[in-house]
Order: sequence, then C-alpha cells, then structure tokens
Amino acid sequence: MEDRKIRVAITHGDTNGIGYEVIFKAFEDPMMLDLCTPIIYGSPKVASFHRKTMNLETPFSIIGSAEEAREGKLNLLATFDDEVKVELGVPTDESAEAAKKAMQRAKEDLQKGLYDVLVLAPVRPNPNPAKEDKSLLVMLGDRVRIGLVTNHLPIKDVAQALSMEKIAEKGRLFHTSLKRDFRISNPRLAVLALNPQEGTEEKDVIRPAIEAMEKEGIQAFGPFAADDFFGNHQYEYFDGVLAMYDDQGTVPFKTLSQEYGVKLKAGITAICTTPDHGPAFDIAGKGIASEDSLRHAIYTAVDIYRHRIDYDEPLAHPLPKLYHEKREDGEKVRFAIPKAKDSKTPQEE
Repeated sequence: MEDRKIRVAITHGDTNGIGYEVIFKAFEDPMMLDLCTPIIYGSPKVASFHRKTMNLETPFSIIGSAEEAREGKLNLLATFDDEVKVELGVPTDESAEAAKKAMQRAKEDLQKGLYDVLVLAPVRPNPNPAKEDKSLLVMLGDRVRIGLVTNHLPIKDVAQALSMEKIAEKGRLFHTSLKRDFRISNPRLAVLALNPQEGTEEKDVIRPAIEAMEKEGIQAFGPFAADDFFGNHQYEYFDGVLAMYDDQGTVPFKTLSQEYGVKLKAGITAICTTPDHGPAFDIAGKGIASEDSLRHAIYTAVDIYRHRIDYDEPLAHPLPKLYHEKREDGEKVRFAIPKAKDSKTPQEE
C-alpha cells in the first residue's frame, strides 16, 4: 500500500436533506483528517448555502478532479455546474437529480481507481428498485450485524422469492465478509425462520440451505423464530444474523442500534457504506441532525479497507512447501482414503 492516507469518497446525497449538515459536522473534528483524505462529490454552491444557513464553520477546498485531493483538507469535488435550487426539507426532482449526478461521477472515478472507499450520504429510496443482485445488504451496529436475503420486496412476494440456493449464496457472502472485512476467523451465523411456527419454507428451503452451508464448513445455525431469537437475546451468541426479509431484520436492528447504524453492501469488489438513515427532510436545516451514523460509516469503510489488505496479502504470497515427497519418476501420486471401520461413536469404541 502506498504511504498515504486512505482516500474516502463521500457523495453529498439529496441536496434538500441533511447530507451536507452531517458531513460538515463529522469533519469539524480535525482528528477525522488524520484518519483519511475525504473527497466530497457534490456542489460548492450548494455546500456553501448549507454551511451558511446552519452557521457551520467547517472549511473545505474546491478541487476539479479527485487527483487534486490534498491530505489534511476537506476536499470538495464539483460534480456538475448546474444551478440547484435548495429547498431544505422539501424533496424535489431537482434535489434527487443532484444526488444522482454526484453518484454517477463517484462511480466513474471508482472505476478509474481514484479513491479507495465510497461512503454514500442519504438519498430517498428508489421507487423502482433494481432487481436483486448477487450482493448482500448488511446492517452494522454496535450490538448486532444483520444481513437480508431479500430486499425491497412486498411481504406477499417473499416466500416465493426464497430458495435453498439463494439463502445458501447469501450465507456464503455473509461468511466471507465476516472473515475478510471484519477479521472474524470462524464466524457463527444464525439463520432466521420465515414463519413464527415451522412450516413448508423452513422444512423444504431454509433447513436444506443451512445443511448446504454446513457441508462447506460454514458454522450456520437455525432456523430460529425471530421473536424468540431477539426477545431472548440469542443474537449475542452469533457474529451475524441472516434475516429473510426487510422488516424481519430492520425492526430489531433499529431497536438495538439506536445511537448509530451503518449499511454495507457485501459481496462486491468495491467497499461501499452508508448511514442507516434517510435524508431526514423533517429536520433538514434545523441544525439538529446527528453525524454519528455518517462518522461510523467512514470508520467502517476505512477499517474494512485495512482488514482486506491484511487478509488478502498472505493469500497472495503463500509460503512455499518446506519439503517435497520423494518418489520414482513416473510414479502416480495417490491419496489413500482409509475405509471407515463402522459408524460407532467415540463413546462406543
């Protein structure tokens, strides 16, 4: 790794929400600039309007490209030149489009490798979300990590969307992320049931998925009924919890992570986090928004970046074998598997 601070790209989110407020509040603390080199993807004019309106004094430096970002500065990259009307607290098409333009420029720079990690300031939910991809949405708090097998689906469609293969694949992504992104050597994964009482989905879909993961060496347990699992604090014994649908995961998560929450998109090459809250139009411009979730989204992205380097480096340069077996030329290598004597348990022998 180069001898420089980690470059963190931060999109400005919906310009009528609390994005700029929480960004400026997070970087009021000069210690944040010791941690990373931030690059805000946004608009200098909009940023100045927010800062003046809320009497925030956090300074920023305007740059024309990510390559110009300087350490020790809050760098603001102008992603568009259009005039944007700011109406704090009012969701408009113009404010949503400003968020979209910042996101597009950040994606282009990510493909060019101009920064290391991406943090998204809050935007409005997409009314027409894309079909679910091969990634896994993980919600991170100080007491629990919850991944969602399905996302943005009506309750009536959840059962049909579940399959043994899909649950097992999401479990693999979660297991890999816990090991690589959070440096948990042997993660314990809890899998929630779909129904309060065991039914067809548990017997025919979820249990087979758990068994498939177990055969691959993944410590997967369940299925657990969600009410008992969270009500009896069973989550405390696991490194991750795999929920079947949004409300099953988000309701207990928000209850257990009231101070801050972070969302991570696991299973993709890029490191991308976001605060676990929306643009909060109801409090936009009032100066009362908390920056804790954004600050922890930055912390999380930086930590994952470092963890991946530590995790991947030994795998990229494995130690050579200390010895080689001696054998005659032309001899076939055989791996003898001893036959099982019988099926006795250790106690019976």
